[in-house]
Amino acid sequence: MSLGPIMLDVDGLELTAEDKEVLQHPLVGGVILFTRNYQSMEQLQALVKSIHALRSPRLLIAVDHEGGRVQRFREGFSRIPPMARFGEVYEKDKKKARSLSDLCGWMMAIELRAIDIDFSFAPVLDLDYGVSSVIGDRAFHSHPDVVADLTHAFIQGMHEAGMAATGKHFPGHGFIEADSHVAMPIDHRSYDDIYAKDIAPFRALIKKDLAAVMPAHVIYDNVDPNPAGFSKFWLQDVLRKRLNFQGVIFSDDLDMKGASVVGENYADRARAALDAGVDMALVCNNRAGALQVLQGIKQYDDPVSHVRLARMHGRHPMNWDKLRNNVRWRSAHEALQKYQDDPTMELDFG
Repeated sequence: MSLGPIMLDVDGLELTAEDKEVLQHPLVGGVILFTRNYQSMEQLQALVKSIHALRSPRLLIAVDHEGGRVQRFREGFSRIPPMARFGEVYEKDKKKARSLSDLCGWMMAIELRAIDIDFSFAPVLDLDYGVSSVIGDRAFHSHPDVVADLTHAFIQGMHEAGMAATGKHFPGHGFIEADSHVAMPIDHRSYDDIYAKDIAPFRALIKKDLAAVMPAHVIYDNVDPNPAGFSKFWLQDVLRKRLNFQGVIFSDDLDMKGASVVGENYADRARAALDAGVDMALVCNNRAGALQVLQGIKQYDDPVSHVRLARMHGRHPMNWDKLRNNVRWRSAHEALQKYQDDPTMELDFG
């Protein structure tokens, strides 16, 4: 059975009978985990193992674990600083900032690979314009060249740990204040402005084998009337053709407010995203909506997407006990502690 084009979530710490039935649906290709799915290392390893045991090839398992406010698993895991800290270091010492970013990407990825999670939706390639509360210090910097430089180092670390990288949120979410989780953001800038600035980090990293991209639930109304994740112009004309991107396109969560303007129901949203060029659509925190998608999409078969998705499986499995005794892990853990912010700050979405 090939990997299907839909990624779903599960509610608890272990799979229910309903979860097992739903995840074996041929349209399903992956599972995204959240904080509610984590109690302990042992429990998480058991959950991941049970998901992987359901299908062959194994379902992809993903998580938003980018750092700072967006880190799903905390107790027992190394705390990942906000990416803006590396941008601050870059202002004084570029070499040190690159080294720290590489180390952070490796540490984030190697800890998840030790649990056999395939990938994290990271890094954020958005620019920090100082206006978006939902992006803010999740962004590395305000200048596209700095973002490209630091995220390249971060991705190199991820790759060394056996994890593919997902750049988000194409073509850029940092310019507007509205949060697409709870509102429909509209960016009034011209295409030329967006291409010259926000798309620059994506353009640079696509040339360096960026594995996946997640588009923004943002309408760029002077360019296209549809949110980017449902836009053939943004996904096919710009991302696929102009930028020559050959990797996976993941939708952002179809349950977000920024996706609500498309279609009359969740099946319509999923079909619109797939028709626009998405390889895998995420339906999270709404099992009724997920079932609607699985029932509403009668047939889907894209051999090219199947190949792209298969490349997202994690490599280089790591034993957690061995990792704890790894000299590089100890060094990374200690080096990154000083760049922490308030540990009580957390966003439970991607």
